[in-house]
Amino acid sequence: MENTAFSWGIITFLLGTLGIGVWASKQIKGDSVNFLVAGRGLALPLAGATLMAQSVDSNATLGNTDLSSEFGFWAGASLPIGLSLCLLLTGLFLAKPMNRMGLITIPDFYRLKYGRTVELIAACIMSVSFSFLLAGNLVAGGYMFQHFLGLSYFGGITLLAVLVFAYTVSGGLFAVAYTDFIQVFIAFLGAWGLLLYVLANFGLDITPGMGPGAVDQLTAVSSGAAINWASIIALGFGNMVAIDFMARIFAAESPATAQRACLLASAGTLIIGIPVSIIALATGGIFSQMGIVADGPVLFALLDNVIPPALGLLVLAAILSASLSTADGAILGTSSVLAHNVLGIRHANTHGAG
Repeated sequence: MENTAFSWGIITFLLGTLGIGVWASKQIKGDSVNFLVAGRGLALPLAGATLMAQSVDSNATLGNTDLSSEFGFWAGASLPIGLSLCLLLTGLFLAKPMNRMGLITIPDFYRLKYGRTVELIAACIMSVSFSFLLAGNLVAGGYMFQHFLGLSYFGGITLLAVLVFAYTVSGGLFAVAYTDFIQVFIAFLGAWGLLLYVLANFGLDITPGMGPGAVDQLTAVSSGAAINWASIIALGFGNMVAIDFMARIFAAESPATAQRACLLASAGTLIIGIPVSIIALATGGIFSQMGIVADGPVLFALLDNVIPPALGLLVLAAILSASLSTADGAILGTSSVLAHNVLGIRHANTHGAG
């Protein structure tokens, strides 16, 4: 595939993302509520899209395909399934009451219920954990830049970090929401476009014991059931108090919108994530047929050797979108918690103040 076309396409995409983020900064107007929770005015399309984009990260693309191709469908699909479960449970039980409280960050809840000490402990734990989430998505983007742009690994990570930091800091959650809306649409087109191309040109030759019907991946420890269920449960329940998800719930225009956004994002996570798992199942037969040896992520090998440049560029933009959309949420969420809950910088007119 033509790396030059990829290079210019990726650069154009990055500049467009930066431009949208800078444009969104006009809506901040010096108000911290506008910056941190988008003025509590996100309508359903934006709220749902930004929750969905936060859920669909590089694990839902590169990690998903590698796990599915090596260990079977449920090993990779457990990632989007777990995140979808989280958004479903959050929508059913937490979104409405948490939105009504008018909070800025999730540690505000711990302060109101249990006091300043618990708030500080929760804020520190969440900040550290989300630093790892940010690092993981920057690493995925850096590796992609190294592979397709010819940058060094460190240079790719640095470029991505600077870009995400620039538009997130300039526009806050407004910038994150607007860019997420576009990025999740690109992720949808990339996942389904690639799936349809693979099905139309190669069919779906799944190795026995690797497909969705291989329920032993969910019932037999020897087939990875324990790890697959651990992924689903950890993501499904552990992320219910994630600072990035909760920031978007706080930013929704009403409790009903917050709930509907979670349910929409839950479905969207599966709609984007499951096709990626299915694509991975086909790669074994495709690579064997074409004599390809994957050296690195199987999705990259597919793009390098099989997919037409136009579709390949769309898929690359989808992968990059997944990385950017989660990284910006991690940056904003972590910095919000550090400033608001660790340093104690409050907004006087919210329930999160005090």
